[in-house]
Amino acid sequence: MERPSLEFNLPDTHEEGKLYVVDSLNNLNKLNVCPAESQHSLAEEENTGGTGESMAGSNAGNQRLFFVTFVLTLTVSLALVSFVIFLIFQTRHEVDQISSRLLSEKKNIEELKKLNNIILKHLNQSRIKE
Repeated sequence: MERPSLEFNLPDTHEEGKLYVVDSLNNLNKLNVCPAESQHSLAEEENTGGTGESMAGSNAGNQRLFFVTFVLTLTVSLALVSFVIFLIFQTRHEVDQISSRLLSEKKNIEELKKLNNIILKHLNQSRIKE
């Protein structure tokens, strides 16, 4: 990619005009060379006098905040997953209990049907004898 030449033939202007043009060209060069994200850091660096101390402190603070948020998110996620697993096991246990009750009730119903048939046969036989 070819870089445009930043050399211009400037007409004879007084010193302030030259400084303004040079400053504008420097800003234009920063815009062309630096990505959009770094423009904020360049502006902050110019405001702090180029020391970058506030940027480093801010960056470290952002990293700590991100790390704390990440750890809290993982902790909450782990708690939620553990709760869901507990609910699954609890539900499975209750379903097993209900199914065992249903099976025992089914056996009881079958036995009651047999007893009912026996009683009906006995009553039918006793009516026939009368």
